[in-house]
Amino acid sequence: MVAEFIFVGTELLLGNIVNTNGAYLARECAALGLSCYYQTVVGDNAGRLEAVLTQAMGRSDVVILSGGLGPTEDDLTKETAAKVCGRAMYLHEPSREMLKRFFALRGLELTENNWKQAMMPEGAIVLENENGTAPGVILETEKAKIILLPGPPNELCPLFEEKVAPYLAGLTEQVIYSRTVKLCGVGESKAETLIKDLIDAQTNPTLATYAKTGEVHIRLTASAPDQKSAEKLLEPLLGELERRFGKAVYAVREEITLEQAVVELLDRQGWTLTCAESCTGGLLSGRLVNVPGVSQVYREGFVTYSNKAKRKLLGVKKGTLKKYGAVSAETAEEMANGAARAAKADAAIAVTGVAGPGGGTEEKPVGLVYIGCCVNGKTTVKKYRFSGNRSKIRESAVSAALTLLRSCVMRQAGEV
Repeated sequence: MVAEFIFVGTELLLGNIVNTNGAYLARECAALGLSCYYQTVVGDNAGRLEAVLTQAMGRSDVVILSGGLGPTEDDLTKETAAKVCGRAMYLHEPSREMLKRFFALRGLELTENNWKQAMMPEGAIVLENENGTAPGVILETEKAKIILLPGPPNELCPLFEEKVAPYLAGLTEQVIYSRTVKLCGVGESKAETLIKDLIDAQTNPTLATYAKTGEVHIRLTASAPDQKSAEKLLEPLLGELERRFGKAVYAVREEITLEQAVVELLDRQGWTLTCAESCTGGLLSGRLVNVPGVSQVYREGFVTYSNKAKRKLLGVKKGTLKKYGAVSAETAEEMANGAARAAKADAAIAVTGVAGPGGGTEEKPVGLVYIGCCVNGKTTVKKYRFSGNRSKIRESAVSAALTLLRSCVMRQAGEV
């Protein structure tokens, strides 16, 4: 089966919003065994959207549209799709009731234009959106299956995973099943080199590497008559990857993040954690507190951007800062040790660096970062050189900090 994507929104054409939905839908549909040959971005214009949708329906089995399902006049996706498919619009009572509950629970005024989101094409399968006010819609026609999804990724992604993916899976005779092996502390080029023979020999199952910030993901995909058979096909390959990469494998499930793996590792040992951040400014703590149950291990943290804060809160010596500077191995070590002591934590991770774009020197250029990790009184410090803009350097530092923390905790726990 062939899937095609249409992304609706003038803001996408102008570059005001990055189209992350394109990469997400392409990846998810590929995992379901659907081929994709075309992606189109079109502005909020009914005539152009009608032309693009008509063309897509003539060459693809499934057409997925995102965006343009809101309450304003320029939200035209649903109405245009109904016109192309020859369907009249009607008031969908369950969606109307959902809107009333949504606004009442938040104490918001439900204005007249919001009822537009409860209007549906006749014969549509309506997908309740638990994360917003715009339901998803499936229109089944003789030419193609048309799927309308809201534009915000925090609405589109869960709706696709919970409602659309099972629907699409039911359209094919074969089951496409995927597993993801997640690695940290290994670069993409090295990872690909280590599995080049597997990539060259792949048939069914297949595997492919994906570079993430500070991580590498290897997706394994098998096609079989049922999920149990597909899982059985993947077992030998999963085992081989775990053998080759060893402790660099932190997860073999898509939903597990690096921060979650770190939190679960600490929780198994009954150890507590604190963070001391300079250039990352709380970004590391933010990643960690996204993990459900993190309160079992993470009690408090420190954002010590200035030298004064490093001295006052973490006990970094004035002489250390004067002799070596804030961005140094010595300061990172004292930050980690001081954070562990101040928070009475078993483990502490500290980050200090030059995130840029200014502030760099020949001796200490932009992208230079030192990360210190103290676990049960034993401290390790590593030096890193990251590239990219300020945001990328900070994100890279966070990923590196999580990787170093995981390594140090495993070493102290005897798991290496």
